[in-house]
Amino acid sequence: MSTFGGLNTAYTGLVAARQGLDVVGQNIANANTEGYTRQRISTSALGATAPTGIFTQGARVGEGVAMDGIARLASAQLDARVRATAATAGYTAVRANALASVEDSLNEPGEDGISAKLDEFWAGWQTLSNGTDTAAPAALLLGTAGELLTQISEGYQAVSDEWSNVRSDLNNMVSELNGAATQVAALNVQIRQSLATGGTANELLDQRSTLTTTIAALTGASVTEQADGTVTVLVGGNALVSGGTAHQVQVTADSPRVMQDSRDVTLVWADNADTAVTMDLGEMAGALSLLGEANVSGSGGALAEAAASYNTFATELKATVNDIYKTGFNQDGDDGFEFFSSIDGAPAAQALSIVPKSSADMAVRASADSGAYDGTIADAIAQLGAGFATDVDGAIVSPSTTWSDFVTKTGVLTQTELQSAALASSTASGAANQQLANSSVDLDEENVNLLMFQHAYQGAARMMTAVDEMLDTLINRTGLVGR
Repeated sequence: MSTFGGLNTAYTGLVAARQGLDVVGQNIANANTEGYTRQRISTSALGATAPTGIFTQGARVGEGVAMDGIARLASAQLDARVRATAATAGYTAVRANALASVEDSLNEPGEDGISAKLDEFWAGWQTLSNGTDTAAPAALLLGTAGELLTQISEGYQAVSDEWSNVRSDLNNMVSELNGAATQVAALNVQIRQSLATGGTANELLDQRSTLTTTIAALTGASVTEQADGTVTVLVGGNALVSGGTAHQVQVTADSPRVMQDSRDVTLVWADNADTAVTMDLGEMAGALSLLGEANVSGSGGALAEAAASYNTFATELKATVNDIYKTGFNQDGDDGFEFFSSIDGAPAAQALSIVPKSSADMAVRASADSGAYDGTIADAIAQLGAGFATDVDGAIVSPSTTWSDFVTKTGVLTQTELQSAALASSTASGAANQQLANSSVDLDEENVNLLMFQHAYQGAARMMTAVDEMLDTLINRTGLVGR
């Protein structure tokens, strides 16, 4: 290496140290920036020039350091794990939140629950059977029955409102997904151009990583990195983002707007409405599982199944009470009356109403000739609450049992989802923490690197000064000795 070559070696050291200081400064400045991944300068040693002269011999010193680039210290494996766990956590969280809301609306067990009001309702019939000669027991029963129907209607409405909330959230999720996909496609183009020209795209990669995690949490999407720096995002085996192209998702036009409408809520590709968007995980998959319609096997959408249980309970309550009540006679000796009636076209849980308006309208006598103290029919209806009544096949018939079964089923399903959500959330948090431990900025480490690059810069500068002084002696002072 020539004498002047030492200046170039020192210069490369100055450039590398300065770039290292710049990278450390970038890290420290973004220590609290969400989604930022720490960076490191990547360097390599420059080898000695190849010998060319016949008199060239001996070991030759390298010519300094080359800055190869700025590395982004991310882990593809940890990033993939974060996306996978976020998808599972999103799915269970949406289901758990909706089911917990339904369970809370039941108010069970408690004084404000339907179980307590049912007990009062059956007790009202028992009281009436022992006091048919006065108006008070009948008036009390009619009031209790009215409160029971109000609670049933409000419970059904709470499920319907939750369905509407989830349906609205799904629309918002679709908008968020389409927006994120568009941004990822735009970032793909920028990253590809930057890398093709030899530049760095670390900050753009951070933004894209955050967006792909959001997409995975929404849909359970998988992300595949391509050789040109772009990523392909797949949802259900179909490309949501490919290079600079983003495909849009939309809710089918014929999807129900309210829970009472039939059909499931489904998603399709905006540019191919004949192809359904399939997803098994993510918040949107959780919402779709809640928005399905009820079916015969009881495996439909959780909210529609809960609403169907309300309707089944209301229908059974009406049928079992009316079947006994129709056999009773009123004060005029007439029979065939109903205690509950329903409105056509409305959900059974919200269609019930009470036919008799006063004690004079009550038909609780066993026969037209029985006296005013006969409460046989009222006593028979009261036995429904005790589970003593049976149908034609001998099976025990009790609306209280039907309601209890529904409450138990809802409670078990909700607790299962809550436990799954808690476990998935813990797993997702663990994955996110591991990712942060690998990629987040450690200020202590950056301070050490700051001192290291600072000393490296000072050393390179001192070397340049030394070479400069040597050259000054060789050029300006050689030959002056002895004058």
